[in-house]
Amino acid sequence: MKKHYFFKFILLMIPFSAFLLMSNSTGRDDGRTGSPGDSNVTCSSCHSGGSFGASISITTDIPSGGYQTSTQYAISVNISSSASAHGFQLAAERTSDDVKVGTFTAGTGSRITGSRVTHSGTSQNSWSFQWMSPATDQGAVKFYAAGNAANGNGTTSGDQIVTTSTGAFTVLGLSRELQLDFAMYPNPSTAYVAIQLPSEISKAEVNIYDLTGRLLKMTTITSEAHILDVQGLSTGVYVLQIHADGKIGTQQFIKN
Repeated sequence: MKKHYFFKFILLMIPFSAFLLMSNSTGRDDGRTGSPGDSNVTCSSCHSGGSFGASISITTDIPSGGYQTSTQYAISVNISSSASAHGFQLAAERTSDDVKVGTFTAGTGSRITGSRVTHSGTSQNSWSFQWMSPATDQGAVKFYAAGNAANGNGTTSGDQIVTTSTGAFTVLGLSRELQLDFAMYPNPSTAYVAIQLPSEISKAEVNIYDLTGRLLKMTTITSEAHILDVQGLSTGVYVLQIHADGKIGTQQFIKN
């Protein structure tokens, strides 16, 4: 009787095991970037034993002088190895406290998992995607990535894990002529925020971000004075940013 139940248990575990392997082929949803914010964890606890001469690199088009706030940048990850299958996971973190900052937009062969980007298949060894920098100065930011050079045998054995990180990118401040001054009240607010634009501005784009740079609300205003509904936001601190005539204005506000 015991053998009969054991046999049934094995049959039940086969599809479950297959699901786990299939899930890993499209990346992990938990933090495996090897970054300080992910406790330096990678997939090496499972994927190990391989030797493919693997290395991983991160390239960006962020200028050496620093990144602009609320600006989209191109990020690429490349794994060089003799392996038949590859995967990766990448995150951007503040160096001051290892908090994830900015938001990613997936490219071909990649997908977003929370505050990270990972592979969505194993046939590529190079991936390109976009990173939107945070709306306010978050201090220095580094990118961290872990890659898997796999033998493609459908198990976690015989694979090689490699890691890398970039240097720290600091924020590049706007020159005075590119700064947009505007008034915003009340602050704190419970339901509505009034925006007063300079008289020479006839149209502006208004974006609201959380403190990690995630875009929450976007609208266009066409008058000097405008009332913005913020009732749908949770209690907390937000960033309101206005774009008009090539200028940018940014202020924080509190939602009660």
